[in-house]
Amino acid sequence: MPKIVLVHPQIPPNTGNIARTCAATATELHLVGPLGFEISDRYLKRAGLDYWPHVKLSYHNDITEFLDVAKQRGGRLIGYSVRGKKDYLECEYFQDDWLLFGSETNGLPPELLAQCDLTSFIRMEEGTVRSLNLSVSVSVVLFETRRQLKK
Repeated sequence: MPKIVLVHPQIPPNTGNIARTCAATATELHLVGPLGFEISDRYLKRAGLDYWPHVKLSYHNDITEFLDVAKQRGGRLIGYSVRGKKDYLECEYFQDDWLLFGSETNGLPPELLAQCDLTSFIRMEEGTVRSLNLSVSVSVVLFETRRQLKK
C-alpha cells in the first residue's frame, strides 16, 4: 500500500485529520521533522480523536533520515506540488509508492522535489485558488491510489 509522507507539517489539526484518514485506510503515515508542533499537541490529538492507536506512524528527524528509510524499503517518491509536472489523475500508482506532501506554508522543499521520481499536482479549476487544504489534498490523492489499486 502506498505510504503518506508529511514533510515539515505546521498545523496540528491537518496532521490529526490525515492521521485519522490513514488509520481508517490502514495506510502508513510518515512525519518528517522538524514539525511545527509537538506530537503531544492537544489539537493534533483532538483532530485524530481516539484513532491514534491505529495509526501506523513513523517519525523521521529530517529529510536525510527519511530518504535513507525510503531507499532501503524501495519504491518511487512522488512529490505533490502546485508546480508538479503531471496531474494526479493521470498518474499510475504502485503499491510501494511514497506520496510526499510539504508544509501548509511552503510546500515541499525544492531539494526534495528534485529527488522525486515524479512530481504531481491537483488541478484547480478556479485560477484564484492555488491549492487545497493539506488534509483534503492527501485524502484526494490517497483515495485515487486506492481506487487504482482496488483497495
